[in-house]
Amino acid sequence: MDEFSASARSSTAVAEHRGLRAGVAVNRRYAMLARVDMTRGEISESARLAEVGEGLSEHELALAARNHGMPLEALRYEVTPVGLHYLLIHYDIPAIDVGTWRLDVGGCVGRPLALDINALRGMPSRTVRVTMECAGNGRARLTPRPVSQPWIVEAVGTADWTGVPLREVLTLAGLDESAVELVFTGADHGVERGVEQDYQRSLPVSEAMREETILAYEMNGAPLPAQHGHPLRLVIPGWYGMAHVKWLTRITAVDEPFTGFQQTVAYRLRQDAGEEGEAVTRIEPRALLIPPGFPDFMSRRRIVRPAPITLEGKAWSGRAPVRGVEVSTDGGGSWAPATLDEDDGAPWTWRSWTIDWSPTPGRHLLSARASDEAGNVQPDGQAWNRGGFANNAPQEVEVVCLPDE
Repeated sequence: MDEFSASARSSTAVAEHRGLRAGVAVNRRYAMLARVDMTRGEISESARLAEVGEGLSEHELALAARNHGMPLEALRYEVTPVGLHYLLIHYDIPAIDVGTWRLDVGGCVGRPLALDINALRGMPSRTVRVTMECAGNGRARLTPRPVSQPWIVEAVGTADWTGVPLREVLTLAGLDESAVELVFTGADHGVERGVEQDYQRSLPVSEAMREETILAYEMNGAPLPAQHGHPLRLVIPGWYGMAHVKWLTRITAVDEPFTGFQQTVAYRLRQDAGEEGEAVTRIEPRALLIPPGFPDFMSRRRIVRPAPITLEGKAWSGRAPVRGVEVSTDGGGSWAPATLDEDDGAPWTWRSWTIDWSPTPGRHLLSARASDEAGNVQPDGQAWNRGGFANNAPQEVEVVCLPDE
């Protein structure tokens, strides 16, 4: 079994080279920080692609430590436990005093509002089960790799979100006919690519007025945890996670499209840096399987025995209900249809699937791919773009079947 497990490696030459390189980097960084005339542009890194053979940077590793994905074995749950749900925090978790916190609603409205959490809880409420996925899920698998949060495939989770339908608040405020978008402002503040900002995103009025678009104050039946947007966040089913603005402080109705950083600079599908790009919106179809057997600690290769196994997983799409799932056990050489569980009538959540497999001794590469009722299908290869968004290339799980001893 040792040959299938990653071994510890040491090399004096490699260590010395890395140490020298790290020392140079530290000296350069210290020299820059010692200056008193630094600009925001110098503090904040520009978007870039990793060089050929370049490993993850210290900054990427820090992001990976701060923001966590969902362990793939948690796909066994229909509703992801709060602590296992994926998490991405752009800047800091803000310190908010709920006693003084207010949600301001203004702009193109007849009656500007300032609502506290009790006022929002006193309005009509609904609970929506939603599968949420980070737009950057799959980024680390791209070649060349966009340098940012290095997600593999685990940036997903499903939760029951409870709150007031957004259209109830907009109706109370008297949304004006001139409004074309709603701008949502969060309390998290930072600098990105030289631009100091509060986190802000917008939605078209048509999306904001959907009955399932809510201002959520509960997650899985309990008040929102701080890391998930306490005391209030936007939930817009079917859209990638960047649209679900956390720590809401303000909603502004505007009569022209919003052009803020997170709307027109970030979260665009671009092949070249100078392109305007297509906006990232709804979640592309994806299937994930629970890795079978048990793992090697370092490589996460799976080990199974030559006996029948039921492979299982989840599939979802933000564009239409899931139509089918196919599974390959030979690296994409052939595909077999999986069995979908009965549709539970929750249109914005994942569906479970299963397929039986009888592994034979040797190495196997498992993958799954989903399609939806609108005809969207997971591609065989990577969907490359400079931001590393919406890469729904099929998952690959390496499995070693060892003969019975």
